[in-house]
Amino acid sequence: MLSRSDIRGCCGGVIMMYNKRIQRILVSIRHLLLSVQRWILINLYGMNIGKDVRISLKANLDKRHPKGVHIGDGSYIAFHSTILCHDMSRNVYWDVVIGRNCFIGARSIIMPGVTIGDSVVVASGAVVTKNVESNVIVAGNPAKVIRTGIKTIKWGRLVDEAPS
Repeated sequence: MLSRSDIRGCCGGVIMMYNKRIQRILVSIRHLLLSVQRWILINLYGMNIGKDVRISLKANLDKRHPKGVHIGDGSYIAFHSTILCHDMSRNVYWDVVIGRNCFIGARSIIMPGVTIGDSVVVASGAVVTKNVESNVIVAGNPAKVIRTGIKTIKWGRLVDEAPS
């Protein structure tokens, strides 16, 4: 005869398999939505977005001057990040360039006319008002360099270098 723990173990396994299947389906739907979003940003708005770029569905990219948005290969734009390419008060439009393998943190703001180099990490909540050189981490309002000489891989993930 089966004990209660045997029944729980058996049913728990079935539930876990079911949850994994649902999770795989949800991940597939998310990837489909990201692909559709990318297609819309490139083909309908005319943004210049590189290969393997991940843009959160909740990121805010300037649609007033969409051709001014340039994002390099392998970069990641996190949720509630804002990339601005225009200034309504002065009625001016400037391009924003984000390099390759960059990470733009949650709720950060990239102001119009800013160029961000390759392999840059912009910390969450940072307000980038000036150009940023490559291979650095910036944070704060206004954003300042807090670390130099970093290396990143796809989506701005830091590479830890072992001491020699």
